[in-house]
Amino acid sequence: MSTNEKISLHNLTPAPGSHRNRKRIGRGPGSGTGKTSGKGHKGIKARSGHHGPGGNKPHFEGGQMPMTRRIPKRGFTNPFREESQVVGLDDLTLVEGNDVSVESLAKAGLVRTNRPVKLLANGEAARAFSVKGIKVSASAKAKIEAAGGRVEA
Repeated sequence: MSTNEKISLHNLTPAPGSHRNRKRIGRGPGSGTGKTSGKGHKGIKARSGHHGPGGNKPHFEGGQMPMTRRIPKRGFTNPFREESQVVGLDDLTLVEGNDVSVESLAKAGLVRTNRPVKLLANGEAARAFSVKGIKVSASAKAKIEAAGGRVEA
């Protein structure tokens, strides 16, 4: 590489002597790591899938009962659960205008657009809102309609 050439991905090279080739084990007696491939004779660390560096028994605890078997299992986690973003009636004062939708709530910084939203009856409806396309609790619906607003599905 000449002195005035710019450094880019295509002309990068490691410093001389800094990069070693990988150790190719089990390639004959002349290699120094033939026959037992540097693992010695028998023993747990000579086996495939042993516990230790490069092994694959992560729950093995030296023969004692592993934690994953000692601790009781209980309950169920529903993989299809949808967590709603909660908005209270008192938060609607931040929304510009009287039309409340997911877009207007996102514009006010109350929710994100990629998850379902539910409106709860925390506080009072400050003015008559028109709520559209949002899940609404029964008590929040009653408060909105009492303030002169309406709720559409």
